[in-house]
Amino acid sequence: MVKNITHVHKPDYLMVVADVDALNRAVVDEIKTAAEAAIGEHGRFTIALSGGNTPRAVYALLAENKDSFPWAKTFFFFGDERSVPPDHPDSNYRMVNEALFSRVPVPATNIFRVPAELGAAKAAERYEMVLREFFQLQPGKLQPGELQSGQFPRFDLILLGMGDEGHTASLFPGSPAMAETSRLVVSNWVEKLKTDRITFTFPVINNAGEAMFVVAGAGKAEIVKEVFTTEGEKYPVQHVHPQHGRLLWIVDQAAASLL
Repeated sequence: MVKNITHVHKPDYLMVVADVDALNRAVVDEIKTAAEAAIGEHGRFTIALSGGNTPRAVYALLAENKDSFPWAKTFFFFGDERSVPPDHPDSNYRMVNEALFSRVPVPATNIFRVPAELGAAKAAERYEMVLREFFQLQPGKLQPGELQSGQFPRFDLILLGMGDEGHTASLFPGSPAMAETSRLVVSNWVEKLKTDRITFTFPVINNAGEAMFVVAGAGKAEIVKEVFTTEGEKYPVQHVHPQHGRLLWIVDQAAASLL
């Protein structure tokens, strides 16, 4: 069901479903709907994927549509990545490759992974160049404040998760990338994890046609409540508000139990 809420941070839609299985189906249906709309409008579908445990089952379910999904017209990117090689157990790319890419007829040229084996700083710089080239943005390194709204990539759909402390992508509370306004992709030091992560910045996320949060489990109930009832932008997820797009949250009943 779509739940009407009157809390401080109301998204365009908050969809509450019964359980994880229903959540996976709802997310896959939304991906398929977004793909059909994007291809009908401009001939291709661009999607940025998220890592973590919850999306794995979504990707596995999407792979069951191997004969009906428009793989040849879909272009896959990653909203963030760990600073590890692509075959490392912690790699977001490896997880998605195992659950999805290796099981469907998507052209290899349609998959744009983060080259994290180069190191976080170099990988971020390289991935930003990839985005600039694919979306035909202004080339080269710009100085802070130079980017205009029309110079950010326009993804059709960006999938997002939420951590226990309200982070999304690899934008953690108090991390340097929280304040980034001009770069597309950055290396972000995460003090909690004592490591660098590669992540999209908020200007990229907020320029998407649709940003979709996928949240499951009773363990997320408290942070879901906090996000929707806390004034201001205390949590990184509260900074996500597409300027010319749609914000959708799909959560299971367990995660929404305190709303």
